[in-house]
Amino acid sequence: MTTPPSADGVCATSRLLPFTAAQIYAAFADANLLAIWWGPDGFTNTFERCEFRPQGRWTFVMHGPDGKNYPNDSVFLEASPQRIVVRHLSAPNFTLTITLTETDGQTHVLWHQAFDDPRVAASVAHIIAPANEQNLNRLHAALLAARP
Repeated sequence: MTTPPSADGVCATSRLLPFTAAQIYAAFADANLLAIWWGPDGFTNTFERCEFRPQGRWTFVMHGPDGKNYPNDSVFLEASPQRIVVRHLSAPNFTLTITLTETDGQTHVLWHQAFDDPRVAASVAHIIAPANEQNLNRLHAALLAARP
């Protein structure tokens, strides 16, 4: 479920996934797998650099279903099995904090996207809410496909 952006520019999405926190963490740590599921429906990715570690750079191009290319430049501020923090350096500027809380073999994923400018968050809310849901749908599907 995604909440609309708050007055301070935060959009939150949460989901209970039937995977361990380690499995979800691995879907971020494996650049080949991450490239498959990252982004909303219809998007593909070309990763130029994906250094999944604290202070590691993540530079890639998202290719939209509209034929446009969307360059992304980010840095992983934190990369632990409980929390992944990504600072998006290209516009729109935001910090994405993903918290993984495992219970009984399932993991609650909290996707906390804090935009630098609340006005920007409000202007892209109609895109961000469905995109974040689709991103988690794609993560779920990629992890199902990766099961032995």
